[in-house]
Amino acid sequence: MMTSLMMTEAFQRLSLALAIGILVGIERGWRGREAAPGKRVAGIRTYGLSSFLGGFCGFLQPLTGPVLPTAIFVFFCITILAFSRMQAAREEDYSATGAIAAITVFALGFGAVVADMATTAASAVAITVLLAAREPLHGFLRKLTWLELRAALILLTMTVIILPILPNETIDPWQTINPFELWMMTILVGGVSFAGYVMIRLSDARAGLLLTGACGGIVSSTALTLSFARQSTQMPALSPLLSAGAMLAGAVSLSRVLLICGVIAPAVLAELAAALGPATAILAVGGGLAGLSRHSEDGSDFLPRNPLEVMVVFRFALLLGLVTIVTRATLAVFGTQSLIAVAFITGLGDLDAITLSIAKLSPQSLPADAAALAIAVAAFANLLAKAGLAASTGSIGYAVRLGLVSAIAAVAGAAGLLLT
Repeated sequence: MMTSLMMTEAFQRLSLALAIGILVGIERGWRGREAAPGKRVAGIRTYGLSSFLGGFCGFLQPLTGPVLPTAIFVFFCITILAFSRMQAAREEDYSATGAIAAITVFALGFGAVVADMATTAASAVAITVLLAAREPLHGFLRKLTWLELRAALILLTMTVIILPILPNETIDPWQTINPFELWMMTILVGGVSFAGYVMIRLSDARAGLLLTGACGGIVSSTALTLSFARQSTQMPALSPLLSAGAMLAGAVSLSRVLLICGVIAPAVLAELAAALGPATAILAVGGGLAGLSRHSEDGSDFLPRNPLEVMVVFRFALLLGLVTIVTRATLAVFGTQSLIAVAFITGLGDLDAITLSIAKLSPQSLPADAAALAIAVAAFANLLAKAGLAASTGSIGYAVRLGLVSAIAAVAGAAGLLLT
């Protein structure tokens, strides 16, 4: 006989099975709510009964063995597929989602009884969310281009296929290059860049230059600054808004540096936050104020190139490896003081590579405060380079606004670094 505790657990599991079916049935029933009664293959009651039947099969299995539950499942699948076929022939709608959902609900009901309840409940919620996201997902596919699909496949290939086969140990005589770590850093930057690219692609251009600037900072704040500079010469009236977008891009870029350090070297982040925190805040506030100074209904036509082109990925990996070797060699031969010069020169062109290289050296080969100083110098050099691009390419209004706010951010960051 079943004990009271066992009966309580059985009721809980069967209740969960029923709840799973009702949850999915609500979503399915809402989608087909305009259909006349009896015209749908499955609704709330059918999905609820399906999951409860699956749960009851799980309850019967220890008592009867697997033959009876299996026979019930096969009969259930045949019934669902037969009714789905009749509906498809009547309505000329050949979507298999409803039938697959019903079979999945049966399996989840079975899992609610024989498997972990929390995992089964989470799976049911995930399935319901997936079913409810039909329109956004289809809209996404309509907007998806081959270039973007290829980029996603490249990122997956980098992560799932290439990364596991790389040796997770140094392979050079100087004990500097770890292929696994190097490729992981490349994936990190590529993934963040691709996420920013997707945000820009999915956002409506009418959302404005400010959103584009913030998203563009994830992909490449330097590329965005240059693009906006060119547009400012063609549309001088938009210079305040364009400079605001460039400031926000700079703020996002510095935030990305802090995020990278937080993941790789938390000790460096504690030292670096005093410098880049104030600089990031000033760029963000400056961008907000500049954006409020002029309203525009037009968005930006800025659209970055796909950040996961094969050659771009390999160039970044090569650059990161080269910067890592130069940084390590400079540190070994000339000491920490010479690292500042390397950071400044490298930061003029690329901020991610020097940030990753220096963060990896801490704390084994480089003190956290020295690493933070070098990264801060690289970040301020990058601000200087973007101000130079604005002055040489953009309108006067664009260059003055961006240069002034960048200078204030650099001074505030230097003051924060000196006071720590």
